[in-house]
Amino acid sequence: MSSYKKAYIAGGCFWGMEDLFRSRPGIKDTEVGYQGGENDNPTYQNHPGHAEGIELTYDPNETSFKEILDYFFRMHNPTTVDQQGNDKGSSYRSAIFYQNEEEKAQAEEVIDIVNNSGKWESKVVTTLEPFAPFWQAEENHQDYLVKNPNGYTCHYLRFEDSYLKTEV
Repeated sequence: MSSYKKAYIAGGCFWGMEDLFRSRPGIKDTEVGYQGGENDNPTYQNHPGHAEGIELTYDPNETSFKEILDYFFRMHNPTTVDQQGNDKGSSYRSAIFYQNEEEKAQAEEVIDIVNNSGKWESKVVTTLEPFAPFWQAEENHQDYLVKNPNGYTCHYLRFEDSYLKTEV
């Protein structure tokens, strides 16, 4: 497990993102939570400025940060500011919380690929934000769609084909 890495992303309600990522090759664990906001120990009722995000633990021998971002950009709409589906507000922004300059550069590269793909009518508005503490959400939010299979989600695979093709 010491060779595992973590990635931090936000793309709308964290329930649907977690549900889709949990079955991806190389993803070893998922946690939903709050990131990039104004207060410590945020809660669902009090998380000003925080995005609903996800912490992905992954094996870099099985998947890459760029492959994670490729899937991320195919399972939510990265062209809407502070909105996914019916959810509106900065909590639902599309964001990548990069941990180092290499991740930032890879995120910029993937965003360019997505923008140049022509798959979206508008340009990507996903923010690149320096890593900020990730605060785990309450237990009732963890694995929400496993516990509540008919629960709300606005996430689904919008494009089958990878943006990356042979670029990985």
